[in-house]
Amino acid sequence: MLDVTSTSQRLAVTNIQHLTSNFISKIEKRTVTKKRINMKVQVITIGDEILIGQIVDTNSAWMGQQLNDAGFDIENIMTVGDEEMAIKQALDDAFSQSDIVLMTGGLGPTKDDITKKTLADYFGVEMVFSESTFNRIQRMFKKWKKSPTEAHRLQCYMPANATLLYNEMGTAPGMWFEHNGKVVVSMPGVPYEMQYLMTEEVIPKLSVNFTAKPVIHRTIQTIGEGETRIASRIESVTDTLPDYVKVAFLPSLGKVRVRLSTTGNNKKELQQLLDEKVKEIAALIPEFVYGYGDDKLEEVIGKILVQQGKALTVAESCTGGYISHRITANPGSSAYFDGSIVPYSNAIKVKQLNVNPDTLKEHGAVSKATVIEMVKGVLDLLQSDIAVAISGIAGPGGGTQEKPVGTIWLAAGDQDRVVTRKLNLGKKRLQNIEYTANQALNMVRQFLLKEI
Repeated sequence: MLDVTSTSQRLAVTNIQHLTSNFISKIEKRTVTKKRINMKVQVITIGDEILIGQIVDTNSAWMGQQLNDAGFDIENIMTVGDEEMAIKQALDDAFSQSDIVLMTGGLGPTKDDITKKTLADYFGVEMVFSESTFNRIQRMFKKWKKSPTEAHRLQCYMPANATLLYNEMGTAPGMWFEHNGKVVVSMPGVPYEMQYLMTEEVIPKLSVNFTAKPVIHRTIQTIGEGETRIASRIESVTDTLPDYVKVAFLPSLGKVRVRLSTTGNNKKELQQLLDEKVKEIAALIPEFVYGYGDDKLEEVIGKILVQQGKALTVAESCTGGYISHRITANPGSSAYFDGSIVPYSNAIKVKQLNVNPDTLKEHGAVSKATVIEMVKGVLDLLQSDIAVAISGIAGPGGGTQEKPVGTIWLAAGDQDRVVTRKLNLGKKRLQNIEYTANQALNMVRQFLLKEI
């Protein structure tokens, strides 16, 4: 045993013990941080505008997908208004269930943005001015040849315990808090700002602090049949899946995504298993499968057109340009899309597409005969290889006993052959337009592949 006889010696030993204790404490803290495996996440979206339906909360859906891909599970999503007690109660509830809380909203320069002040009160810290944030805002406004307002200066006051996350897309930085072993991240509610912070700052930092198991998904994109019939057709595969592989059927308007999911440590082996099962499922429903993963129907059609060296044109009446919008939203679509016309009136159908007036008089604009002539007319007008035409009654009014609302005719073809299809839909206009667009695009795909 060390015999400490002098005051100086006792102080030296005390200092060594104190330093050693701090060093060990830091090592233990780091070790605990590396081993944190509670990967459940709570999401809190803040804003009266969400609660009253002025805007739709798309942030939570996007965050859920990104977190899941990174191996984190969302335990719960809460939406609260711009009210201090509601935000604090949401934090209490979130902390009782998870170690990670992600918040969006309420970080702007206006008086209704109260998230920062509420977080400072919640953690019992002061608000401090961030000179670096204000300097960055000044540089941004100088580039725009404007001056920041006093509200922008006030926006630079942050909770004293916040680690600021650089936000290249806006004026408000994200804020990272660690409190009693929990992590809280507050981000702006503007989607593109939140997405930048999640991608560049939040998920990388979470991955350092938490150990995540890989979550693996495989998705089969189908169109032309409902989820019940798809499920029945593939049950010989899905009924024999291992317990650790889950299957989900995700329907939308005319389409169904079949998703296989699993998690585990042997990523390569699990990927191989899911790939095999995807092939088995696709072999059972080949006529309905148009893609995999995040494939969009219009992107798939574009690739087929490029492979075949062909160009598409569209004549769309009741869909009002929606199909053309979907096609041209894809980069590179000029390589396979010549253009479109929206012949909404009968006069334009006659004048621009050479639809015979007698055809309109005898059969009406919403008819098999009319859409066939629309296909031929737009092919001649724009000199394309293949065309699709749509005419219908999207609703909610305008129907007759003979042709009720939701009656829609489609045609797709080239100079040699035209195929048609009749849809009998409901009275919801926007749903009818989207469903029709899906069916029209699928007709083009099937025509190109000689499936119809």
